[in-house]
Parts: sequence; structure tokens; C-alpha cells
Amino acid sequence: MRSFPPYRIQVVREIPITTRPERERALELAAYNMFDVPANMVTIDLLTDSGTGAVSAAQEAAATAADRSYAGSDSYHRFRAAVDGLTGYPHTLPAHQGRAAERILFSTLLKPGQISLSNTHFDTTRANVEIIGCEARDLPCPEAADLDSLKPFKGNIDLDALEKTLSGPDGDRVGMVLMTITNNGGGGQPVSMANLTAVRDTCRRHGVPFFLDAARFAENAWLVVQREPGYQHHSPAEVARRAFALADGCVASLKKDAISPMGAFIGLRDQELARRCEVNLIATEGFRTYGGLAGHDLERVAQGLDEVLNPHYLRAREAEAADFARMVGEAGVDIVQPPGIHALYLNAGRLLPHIPPHRFPGHALACELYLAGGIRCVELGSLYLGEFDAAHNLVTPAPFELVRVALPRRGYTKAHLEYVADVLASIAKNPEQVPGYRVVDAPPVLRHFNLRLAKI
Repeated sequence: MRSFPPYRIQVVREIPITTRPERERALELAAYNMFDVPANMVTIDLLTDSGTGAVSAAQEAAATAADRSYAGSDSYHRFRAAVDGLTGYPHTLPAHQGRAAERILFSTLLKPGQISLSNTHFDTTRANVEIIGCEARDLPCPEAADLDSLKPFKGNIDLDALEKTLSGPDGDRVGMVLMTITNNGGGGQPVSMANLTAVRDTCRRHGVPFFLDAARFAENAWLVVQREPGYQHHSPAEVARRAFALADGCVASLKKDAISPMGAFIGLRDQELARRCEVNLIATEGFRTYGGLAGHDLERVAQGLDEVLNPHYLRAREAEAADFARMVGEAGVDIVQPPGIHALYLNAGRLLPHIPPHRFPGHALACELYLAGGIRCVELGSLYLGEFDAAHNLVTPAPFELVRVALPRRGYTKAHLEYVADVLASIAKNPEQVPGYRVVDAPPVLRHFNLRLAKI
């Protein structure tokens, strides 16, 4: 039977309809940086799934009744009950968003010169590791290198590489292992429970703390239920709890799988580490019972954590991504296979072979999607992952040139995604007309947020 979203639309917001000349002017004024294009000049915004989902009537009702007390509010206790019931961690600290939670945990746990190992660190995660003088090292599984492979868990970490690193000369420098579920920087691919269990065992054997970056814990749990033998009869909530039980703690942005505009938390087992993180939190974010969040944020998160684990919701969300993947394929554009849930990753390098890596085919495709149809998305290729010299020249390209097309939760209909596919099809008919770009100026850290480019 065909899946359908287990909700109906009750409140809508008008989206901007613009002309190509207007978009050309807007992109030029933004120096060809998609993050600097005004939202009122974007028709379909697929830049991110973070904080962009549609909240439910139940979330808004809870937010209306929020308790805004500074300390120990009723809203905090509802938030804490929801998180505790999910993770089982004895220590939970709220924060205003994921990068704040990362900063607090990493700066408390790691010392300069140490290494953080991961299946893939995403952008702000890597930055929060590097800012404190540590190294962020990715160990993606070998299957991740084949973009066309239908292997079900290409988000896994390379267990052999993990063991060799921890047993090798750098082993004493490893301060933590961080598993991102799902693997956003690795094409939105899920991580298997078998892989997480093996990581837990390896970390215990070497005495290294093991944490989850659990922003998309529910979507990962759903894909485990669908793809991993032995879990077909488990609920997403059961799988998620098992995943949290394997780790020493987690950081989690709640702007993704809690379907909230704002929020995050740190979950910990170690009492002393929790105490030190709490001091850091109070000094920089807010008191331990609100952590930079308003009462209505705490309420939306508590309700959202329940809604996101609804199997009917997750089934419909996976079906939406799969249907969109089919449409994109029919448009003549390849993606990282198999499709995940929160985004599709377009293979821009294959679509635009005339654009070399130092002219950024991923960014070129993202710009063309905006110019042709007012669609905003983001490059995940050499502009984001490559190494540059001081003159902003690409020295080491990324292994792949991708474009992430994120899917906000409950935000767009099938007709919107059909429109995106139609725009992609129009580009794919004459891909050689898409120009490349060069970097004019960029900061040394998180350059993709603040860079300036020029069209070639």
C-alpha cells in the first residue's frame, strides 16, 4: 500500500516567485555565496533540514503553555523526561543548538594536540575540534567510496582503520571517537547497529570515550529497521535507545530529528565530565535547566521527540526521499546511492565533467539550480572539503563533487519536489552551458559560510 504523510496541512506560508533576472542580480550581490542570498529571493529552500521543519499543532500548543522560569521550570522537566526516556543518560544538559553543545563537550573533554576520530565530522563539528587545537580525522568505511553502490550502511566507520589508529603511534593522542548518525558528510548514509557495537567494543578495549553525534537518530533508527537483519520487528524507538545505550554520551542538534526551530543537548554517563560541562554551559549558554533555550523551545523539543519516532511519519519521510530520488534519476542526474532520508546528494562531478575541481562543479550546479528555478541548496565538494593555499587556490580537491539537496521535515509537497526535478532535467539537457567559479576571498575556517566567488 502506498505510504502517505500522517498529517494534514493546517497553516501555510507564501513562497516567493521570482524572475531569472531578479535571481541573477541577487546571486551577484551575494558574491555567488548561497548562504548570503536573501530568503525572500528563494522559491524552494533546500539548503538545510536544520530548524526548517514544520512544527505541529501539538508542538505549538505546548509552546503556548510554556513555563519561562529561570531555574527548574516545568518545561525543563518535560524536556528532561523526553530526553531521559530516549537516551537513558544520567546527565543531560540543554543547549541552544548543536554547535554550542559540541563546543562545550569538546572544549571540556579534549586537550590541544589530541585527535577526534569519526566516520565523518560535519562542518561545525570539525571546526569545533580544530578551534581548540585538535585534529579531526575521518575514517569512512571503504563502501562509501563507491557512490553508485547500493550497500545499505555506507555511513559506517572503517573498523580496521579505527583499530589500526588506536593501536598505532597516534593511539595515545586519540581523545574521542564520534559517530555521526546518519552520516551527513558521507552522503546521508546510515550507520548499522553492528558497526556501532563494534566501535563500542573497540573503544572500551583501548579506553577511549565513544560519543554519538545524534542529530538524525530517528532517521538512522528507521533505516536500521528497514535494512539491518535482526531489527525488522523492532520499533524505531527501541533501536534508537539501543544506539544511545552503546555510547558514553552524545551531542545532538534538536533542530533536525526533534523537528524544532531551536535546541540541542549533551547527554553523558560520566559524572565528573558532566560537572565540568555544566560549569562551561552556565558560563556561556545559560543555567543548567534552560541552556540558552526559552521555555517554548523546551516544550517544542519534548513534543517533537515523540512525534519523530512515529513509524508512520518515518515511513512517509523515507518514501518522500525515495520518490524524489526516482524523479531526479529520471531527470538524468545521478545521486549518492542508496538514497537516505534527510537529503539527496547530487553527483555534480559526473553531470558537469567539463568543470574541473578547481572551478567547483558542485557549487556551479548549486548556482545553476538557483538561477534556473530559485532553488537553494549547498555544495559538498572541493569548495567545502578541499585544501586551499593562502591565495585561495585549490591545492587538494575533495574525493567527490556533490550537491546536498536537503529535505525539510513536513515542509514541502510532492509538487514542490517535482518542480525541483523538472529544473534539474532542464539543466541536464545542456550541462556544458553551466560555468565554473573561482574563489575571490574566504576565511581560513568554515569558509563556505563566508566566502566570496566570481563566475568564470
